Order: sequence, then C-alpha cells, then structure tokens
Amino acid sequence: METLTQLLNSISNFVWGPIILALLLGTGVYLMVGLLFLPIRQLPAAFSLLWRGRKSNDLDDGEISPFNALMTSLAATIGTGNIAGVATAIFLGGPGAIFWMWITALVGMATKYAEAVLAVKYREVDENGAYVGGPMYYIKNGLGKNWQWLAFLFSLFGAIAAFGIGNTIQANSVADALSSTLGVPAWQTGVVMAVIVYAVLVGGIKRIGNVASKLVPFMGLAYVVGAGTIIIQRLDSVPTALQLIVNDAFTGTAAAGGFAGAGIMAAIRFGVARGVFSNEAGLGTAPIAHAAAKTNNPVAQGKIAMLGTFIDTIIICTMTALVIILTGSWTSGETGASLSAHAFSMGLPGYGQYVVSFGLAIFALTTLLGWSYYGERCAEYILGVKCIPWYRIAWVLAIPFGAIMDLEFLWLLADVLNGLMAIPNLIALLLLSPIVFKLSKKKA
Repeated sequence: METLTQLLNSISNFVWGPIILALLLGTGVYLMVGLLFLPIRQLPAAFSLLWRGRKSNDLDDGEISPFNALMTSLAATIGTGNIAGVATAIFLGGPGAIFWMWITALVGMATKYAEAVLAVKYREVDENGAYVGGPMYYIKNGLGKNWQWLAFLFSLFGAIAAFGIGNTIQANSVADALSSTLGVPAWQTGVVMAVIVYAVLVGGIKRIGNVASKLVPFMGLAYVVGAGTIIIQRLDSVPTALQLIVNDAFTGTAAAGGFAGAGIMAAIRFGVARGVFSNEAGLGTAPIAHAAAKTNNPVAQGKIAMLGTFIDTIIICTMTALVIILTGSWTSGETGASLSAHAFSMGLPGYGQYVVSFGLAIFALTTLLGWSYYGERCAEYILGVKCIPWYRIAWVLAIPFGAIMDLEFLWLLADVLNGLMAIPNLIALLLLSPIVFKLSKKKA
C-alpha cells in the first residue's frame, strides 16, 4: 500500500504540476481570445438567458430546462471546494492565490462555454430515449473513429473518479461536519444520505434537475448572506484586503502569525489548482449535464453554462476568501474547512460555525447528486444503458462506507483520476475549437 501511495503521489504531482495547469490555463486563454472575449462581453446577456431559461420550449430537444441544467452543474461544483478549497489555497499559497483563482475562473468561463456548445451540438439519444452528451460524445462524433480511445479514457476516468471526489469524500465531509457540530454518529449520517440520494436517483436527470433547482439557489443564497454579513461589517477594510490579494499574487507572502509564508509560484500553483477543483472548468464534467438541456441552440446553452464558473468562483469563492482575510483568520495556522469555520466563528460569534457546517452538508449532498449523473453517463458510454441500475446501486452503497472511512488514500486516488479526466477533454477542446468559433460567430 505504501508503494502504491508513493506512486499515486508522483502521478498527482505531475497531473497537477506546471505542465497540466499551464495546459488548463492555456486552453482557456486560447478559447477566450478566439471567441474575441465573448464570455466577458456577453455576461449580462447570459444572465438574461438564464432567467428566460427557467422554462424550456417544448419544441426543443432535451430533457430538462436550461436553468435546471445549470443548477445540476452547479450542484456538482458548489461544494467542499468553495469552503475547504479556498481556505487550503490561502493556507498554501497566501492571499495571492485568490488572484490566480480569479484568473483561472475568467478564462475558465471560455472553457466552460466551449464545453457546453460542443456537448449540445454532438449529443445523442440513448436506448432509453435520454439525451446524452459530454466530452466522450464530442470526441466520438466530432473527431471521428480514430479518437475513440480518447473518449474511452475520459469515460473510464470519470466513472471511477466519481466515486472518490463526487461520492465518498462528500459523504465523509457531511458526516464530519454534523458529528462535530451536532454529535450525530457518522454511520447514521451515511445511511440517511444514502436513502435521500436513492430517492432522487430513481427519478433520473429530471428529478436531479428539479431537486438541484431548489437546493442550489437556497444553499447559495444562505451562504452568501452569512458571508455577506461579515463582509459588510468590515466594509471599510475590503479595499485593503483586495489590495493584499493583488499585491501578494506578484510578490509572495511573508510569514505572519501561524502562516508560514509563500512565494509567487506557490500562489500561482495553488490558486490555479484549487480554482479548477472548485469550478471544474476544463475537467469535462459540466457539459454532461448541459447536454440534457431542452434547447436547439448550442451557443445559448454555452452562455448559460459559463455562468456556473462565474457564480462558483468569482462570487462564492471570493466571499469565502474575503471572510478569511477580513477576520485575520488566514494567519491562524488553521487550514481547510476548519480555517473557514474559524473565520465564520470570528465574524459571526455563536453561530458562524453552523453556517459552515450546514453549508458544507448541503453543498456536499448536492455534489453527490450531480456527480452521480456524471459517473452514470461515463459508465453508460462504456457498458451501455444496462449498467445504469447497477451503477446507481453501487453509488448508493458507497455513501455510508464513505461516511466512516479514512479517506486519505481515496483523496489521493480521486485527485489523480480527476486530473486525468482533464487531459482528453482539453485535447478535444483544442482540436474542435474551430467548430466553437464558427458556431459562435454565426449566432453572434
């Protein structure tokens, strides 16, 4: 086991090292320039489309409304990355890491846009009459038979990775949060979550979309209100905090309090890595949800999809970061979710930690639902629709085990597989970028 752990550590260091992170950022920059900065120019129009997308046209192909497709995507991305991931980025890379998280999100909007455009254009209808799409389908239908192996690799990595980052790790996060806050035994949390998830999964993507469309706005608003209250209380210090983030991005951060200090490269590395973990732009997961949207307009769905990155990172992650910096908690020596909890406790004495605990619990629950759909579609691509009931059973059974397991090894394995998912997807995005540019120009 020790040898395997060392091997995975080496692979993880490569997967999330400078080469792959540069590929993620580089692809986003290339797409942003090729699109003539469409994601930034069309941001107000995208929000307008989102509002109109709450109700779909029955004449359009697809299964769920464009709004519900985005909520399903956000259900999978808004999670531990927004609470623990931001805190870890600051702990390891200093406040400057947040600047690079912003840059990753801005170019990631172009990546997410392109993913959704291709997902809708190249989607298929499976034997059950369901609309299926994502990287494996735009590789298969866009690049042709010679690239089938790349589609297979993405699906294989996705089907397995889902059980790590999308299932057991999320279950463990919820169990830990409720155990520390309310004293609920981990196994009880695991069983209850398994029952809830099963009840949703039997309804397929339509039920997942409906649940996500209610839980995601609620949990997002509740978290934003809590963080916003702390920020407003310290509004006069916000300019200083923002200046600290920008300055430290280019100068590094000196040691302070319990913070050990970090250089410029640490800020870039952990800002980019945690930004990608948070919004998943480039990993190829979100287009699997957007492929099910009721729309015949790939460009319109692409604009809605890019809002996921904006909401997840630019809004929610930034608010978490400001709370940590404004309360001075970033020098406390804490890291991960405990750093965020510490910051909220200082900002909202008496109940701040509950905002983090319950926020983490709901975030993780919706992530379980969103990733279940991603993993299911990846497995279906390899094994066909007959595997869906069995995949769902395995998914539900894994939840209570995840709640009580020691997940250090599983974190590492999920980290590697998650990163490996990005490589086939980024290759496809670069090769199919002329199609994205052509469609976008035609609809402009």
